[in-house]
Amino acid sequence: MKNKLCEMFGIDVPIFAFSHCRDVVVEVSKAGGMGVLGMARMDPDRVEEELNWIDDHIEGKPYGIDVLMSGNVEDSGNLKYEPEKLLPKEHVDFVRKMLDDAGVPPLPEGEEEAIRRDIVKGMNFTPRESLEMIEKAMSHPIKLIVNALGTPPADLIETAHSKGIKIAALAGKPRHAIKHKEAGCDFVIAVGTEAGGHTGDVSSLVLWPSIVDAVDPMPVLGGGGVGRGRQLAAALSLGCEGVWCGSIWLKTVQSEVPPEIKAKMFEAEANDAILTRSVTGKPCRTLNNKFSQAWTVSGAPECLPAPLQNYLWWQEGRSRVERVRAKDFLTYPVGQIVGEMKEETSVKEVVYDFINELLESKERMDRMLGE
Repeated sequence: MKNKLCEMFGIDVPIFAFSHCRDVVVEVSKAGGMGVLGMARMDPDRVEEELNWIDDHIEGKPYGIDVLMSGNVEDSGNLKYEPEKLLPKEHVDFVRKMLDDAGVPPLPEGEEEAIRRDIVKGMNFTPRESLEMIEKAMSHPIKLIVNALGTPPADLIETAHSKGIKIAALAGKPRHAIKHKEAGCDFVIAVGTEAGGHTGDVSSLVLWPSIVDAVDPMPVLGGGGVGRGRQLAAALSLGCEGVWCGSIWLKTVQSEVPPEIKAKMFEAEANDAILTRSVTGKPCRTLNNKFSQAWTVSGAPECLPAPLQNYLWWQEGRSRVERVRAKDFLTYPVGQIVGEMKEETSVKEVVYDFINELLESKERMDRMLGE
C-alpha cells in the first residue's frame, strides 16, 4: 500500500497488532502487518526469553514492544510482593469475603505467598519497571516502542531514535496527541472508548479525525473497536494511516487466553465489555465479571488508585479465581468488538479477512462514486 506507516516499517498492510502473546506477534508480522508485544505482564528475564523466541521465528520481519509507563502512578517497587504493607485491610477483607461467599476456594495453606508472588511477578505498571524492560528489549532488533500510558520520556525518545527505533504513544484526546507530537514521537495511536484495556470515553468515530487534524501531518493509527476490514476502511477514510487492534487476536488459536475465558468471550455481546476501575485503578475495558460488579454495590469501598487496585486484583482476586477457573469471576481486557468474536480462528485468517473486506469496501465506495 502507498502508506506512510507501511513505508516507515517496510510492511505490506498497516495493521498493527498489540498482543501479550509472542505467537500472535510473529504471525501478524509474517502475514504482512506489524506485531507489537505487550510487556506489562513480564519481568526483565521473561522479556529476554520472549524476544529471543520472536527473533528466532519472525524471519527478519519487523516487530515492536508496548509498555505501560505512566508518569502519574506511585512507583511502589517491591512493595507489590508485600501486600500487608501496601493494601488497606478493608479492601483485602472485601475481596476475600467476596470470593468466600461465592464459594471460590482459598489458596492452599502454606502456598499462598508463593502463588501470589508467581501471579504478580511480571506485573509492571511504573516507569522504573518499564525502563528495565525497555533496556533489555533494545538489545534486540525491535523497530518500535509504544507507550500506552502517557508521553514517553525525552531521554527514551532520544535513545530510541539513536538506535533507529521509532516511538509512538496512545492518545484518548487531541491534547494528549499534541503532547506526544511535541515530545518527538514518530506517530500517534488514537484510541477510542470501544477499545479493550485502558481507554477514555470518546468514541473512535469522533476521536480519530479530531486527532488526525490536531497532529497533521504526523501519521495516526486508529484504535478502538477495530476487528475487520470495514473498520480499517473507515479509519483510512477518516484520515488515519492504519489501525491498532488488540482484542481481535484474542480469539485466535495462537492467543494466550485460557480456553475458559475464550469460551466466555464467544458468548459475550458488545456491552459485556465494560469500562471499570476495579481491575487496575484506571478506566479499563474488560470482560464483565462478578469481581467488577461487586465494586458498584452500595457499601463497597472505593477502588484504589493505580497501581494499588491492580495489585489487589492480581494478589487477592486473580490468584484464587484463575487457579480454579471460577467462570463468574474470570475476566480479561477486551474491547466492544468482542460481540463479533464468535469462534476460534487463526492469526493469518484474521489478517487476510481484514484485507479482503478492505478491498470489498473500496469496491463498494468506487461503485457509489461512479468510478
